[in-house]
Amino acid sequence: MLDTQETNPSAAPKRPQFRVPEIFRHSHSLLALETTRNGGVGTGPYSSLNLGTNTDDNPDSVRRNTELLFNEAGIDSSRTVRSQQVHGTEILHATSPGALQGYDAFITDTENLFLLIATADCYPILLFDPLNRAVAAIHAGWKGTAGHIAPQTVESMRRAFGTRPETLLASIGTGISGEAYEVSLDVAKQFPASCILPPATKGAGPRLDLGAANRMQLEEAGVSSASIESSPFCSFRDTGSFFSHRRDNGITGRMLSIIGLNQSGGNPL
Repeated sequence: MLDTQETNPSAAPKRPQFRVPEIFRHSHSLLALETTRNGGVGTGPYSSLNLGTNTDDNPDSVRRNTELLFNEAGIDSSRTVRSQQVHGTEILHATSPGALQGYDAFITDTENLFLLIATADCYPILLFDPLNRAVAAIHAGWKGTAGHIAPQTVESMRRAFGTRPETLLASIGTGISGEAYEVSLDVAKQFPASCILPPATKGAGPRLDLGAANRMQLEEAGVSSASIESSPFCSFRDTGSFFSHRRDNGITGRMLSIIGLNQSGGNPL
C-alpha cells in the first residue's frame, strides 16, 4: 500500500495524498515528498491532483491543487523553484524562488527554499547532504539519464557545498518501471546491458529500466547503495495512484516531487 496522507471521502476537495520517502523521514529540518494523483480537484484524465502547469487541464484546478498541497505540507508558495523541464542536463544552483525555463535539476543550501520537479513517467530524484545541509531535485527521463544528469548533480553539489557523495541520502521516486517501458534500439544502445530487459512480446522493442540506470549512476558517483531508496511503485502500472504520460497517450496530469531545508519543521507526518 502507498504510504500517503489519509483523505476524507466526504470532503470536497479532498486532502492531497503524498508519500514521504523513508530515507528522509527522520531527517532534521528537511521536507521531502512525492505526490500521487489522489486528492485535490480535477476531472477526466486529470483526476484529481494534477499539479502540472504544462497540461491542458483547467489552470484554476492546477492552481487550487497546488494551493491545497502547499497548505497540507506547510510550504510557502512564495519560496518555491520550478522550471519548464526540457529533458536536458542543465543544473541550477538556486538561491531564490522562481518559475524558470530550461532546467532539469536544482541544487541549493538556502533555507526555506523548496525545489519542485514535475513527472509522469520520468524519474524524480531527491538528494540530501545532511553534513553540509544542502539538497537537490532532479528530473531524469531517458535523455537526462543518458546524459548522466544524476551524477552531474552530485558533482555540482560537491563543487558548490563540499558535499561528499558517500554521505548523501538519495530517493529515486516513482517512474515507469522497466517492465512497462518499451524503447527503440537506438535508445537502448545508450544504456548498459544490465539495464535492458528483453521485449515483452515478439516484434516489440527492448525495455529500459531507468530506475536501475539512475541507481547505477549514483553508486558510480560514490553514493552508498544503502543510502539510496528506490520507489516500489510504477507510474504506468499503478493506474489509481499515479499519472502516466505513456499509458494515457500524453493526455494526463503531473505529480510533483519536492525537497527543501525547512527551518520551521520536518517532513509532514
